[in-house]
Amino acid sequence: MSKKILIVDDSKMSRIFIGQHVKAAHPDWVIQEAGTGEEAIALIENELPDFCTMDINMPGMLGTQAAKLILEAHPDIRLVIFSANVQESYQNEARELGTILVAKPVTQASVGLALEYFLGA
Repeated sequence: MSKKILIVDDSKMSRIFIGQHVKAAHPDWVIQEAGTGEEAIALIENELPDFCTMDINMPGMLGTQAAKLILEAHPDIRLVIFSANVQESYQNEARELGTILVAKPVTQASVGLALEYFLGA
């Protein structure tokens, strides 16, 4: 069965790279994109994804705040935080949300870590 992933990042290039790596591994998955946390929340209210990648630093609300709101409303979504901010405080916040933090830059290996997490490997 096809899965749906929402890629949330204010960088169009990051969204494209993540999407390309996801499609290479899972060509049947449906990819949605959002450029802000607010946009992600609105999209999720209309169409629930199975998985979500979330950047931290974006215009408007921080990705960690958006992730918290999304996971409180929809705890079954598997969410990964992608960020260049790999400080321990962000890693702790990701753990408190019940997710993981994957370091940018976006590479095949970093997307692979996210996919393993999504699929429970």
